[in-house]
Parts: sequence; structure tokens; C-alpha cells
Amino acid sequence: MSRVCVRPRAGLTLTTLSWCLRTLLSMPLLVPLWMPLWMPNAHAAGLSSLDDADLARVAGRDGVAFNLKGFAMSGPLSFTYTSPEAGSPSLSLGNLSLSRSDDEAHTFTDPYRLDIVARPGMADVLRLSNPLNELGLIQWQFAADLTIKDASSTFEAGSLILRNVGIYGGGLDITTPATPGVEGFAFGLALRVDIGDVLIRPRGRDDITVADPGTVGEQLRISGVHIGTPDGKPWAIADATTQPGIINAVTDANGQSFLHVGIDWSSAPQGPATGRVVIDNIAFKSDVTGNLDLGSSRINAIQLQYLDIKFR
Repeated sequence: MSRVCVRPRAGLTLTTLSWCLRTLLSMPLLVPLWMPLWMPNAHAAGLSSLDDADLARVAGRDGVAFNLKGFAMSGPLSFTYTSPEAGSPSLSLGNLSLSRSDDEAHTFTDPYRLDIVARPGMADVLRLSNPLNELGLIQWQFAADLTIKDASSTFEAGSLILRNVGIYGGGLDITTPATPGVEGFAFGLALRVDIGDVLIRPRGRDDITVADPGTVGEQLRISGVHIGTPDGKPWAIADATTQPGIINAVTDANGQSFLHVGIDWSSAPQGPATGRVVIDNIAFKSDVTGNLDLGSSRINAIQLQYLDIKFR
């Protein structure tokens, strides 16, 4: 008898599920479907189900591995942040477009992973790990239109475009805040990312497959953005255990509510992790005021000591 179990782990106030998929080989409905795909000479008659005693001796790693293939989405989907200020001003990212190229040879050997990680004396962590993407074939493309509104006006602020975004390892941890009485969710984030182009086009997105099409009269182009550690590994911008980030809603003494994003001081003996940020080129293009090339920028060693952002 095979098992697909869903069990809650202690220490979380948010609902966290740990999936353990054990011995799919013994599932009578699945075996005839997938066995011939990789073992042409295998016969279902030679297989037998495992009983509970045998399954109890199976040891493995909890979690789920998954991947994407041919992923693309576009349409009238939008994300909007509305301020609690008078008039309810808002910022929206609309008409989202998101797609990804694939490394088909490593779809199953270099997947995303979703795991539950135990921490002694602390709440467990839900961890999403990125593919290593060692060949750099997994590239993301993103575009969205920016809109700013208040009670009396709407401003179409153009389009934000990210081209050729490669993510190499790292990932996202999510857990509950360790400080009693603090609501929201805590997170850890490690990134090694290369971005071909960050484009802001005030007159609309135009052709997003080209970095500088002749039909675009104005744009800000930040090309060749590289974020990671000085030795080329994912940079731990926040650590769920030693320097947690937090996202929550906070109400001050005057009854004013706001969205809060922060990263705490590091408790690690060595201090915060050291990262590196490199930008190959920053350039403004305008058919009104002319072009301006600001050249490159580099920060060879950067540490994020503390972050506290309030969106009002």
C-alpha cells in the first residue's frame, strides 16, 4: 500500500503542509503508465506492492520537486497597492506578461524544490529552492504597465520591462516571526541573478523582445545587472534564522495602517552576508532632450545591515 501523506509540522501558527510522496513505484494505477516510458522491457506482472512494514523502513527527504516547461502567461492581470491615505491613491502593475525559456535536458535533474526545514526550538521553514541553472538556459521575460491613481486623476506611467533574467540557485524561505506578538510572515532570501536589461518606457512597452527598438523614442535602459556574492554564489539578502526579513501590516498609535517590509539586524557572529552588485551600463534615450550614457557602476562588497520600509 503506497502513501501520499500530508502532515502539519509543529511550531507554526500559519498552516504549513509537508508533503511526503513515498514509493510511487507501488501505486498500481501509476506503474503501468510510466514504467514503459523508461523501461521498455519491464512488465507489470513482475512488480509487487509494498506493505506497511516495508514502507516504514523507507527513508527519504520530505518535499516536492517540480519544474516548468513552455511557461508563458499574459493578459489583463494586475497587482495593485492601495494606500489607506485619503483618496485611496494606488499603484498598479497591469497587463502582466511573463514567460520562461527552458533547459529541456535538465528538466528533472535540476528542478525547483519545495521543502519543510526543521529548526530546533524555532518554527519550521517552508523553503523554495531555485534550479542551479548552470548552463544559463533558463531565462525569464517580464513586462507590466505602471498606473498611478488618486481620487481625482489617473497617470499612466509607462511600462516596466525585464529582459533575459537568469536566476542561479538560491531561493526563498518563509516562516512565522520569532518575536512574540508580531504578526505577518518572516522570510529569508538568497539570490544570484543576472538581468540582461531593465527598461522603463514612459510611452508604453512597444517591442519587448528588443532592448532598443527604433520605434521607442524614450526609455531608461539599465543593462547587465549582476547580483550575487563576490565569489559568484547566491547572496543571502535576508536569513530566516539569523537576519530575518518581515512583511506585515502595522497600525501606528494614530490608527494609521501601512504595509511594512523590513530586514532585522543580523545575529550571526560574522555579521550580515556580503554581496556584490554590478551594472554594465546605464543609459537614457530621448528624442526630445537627447541621449545620455552614464556608463557602468559597481559595488564590490555590500552588506545590508538593517531595512525598514513603510508604504503609506
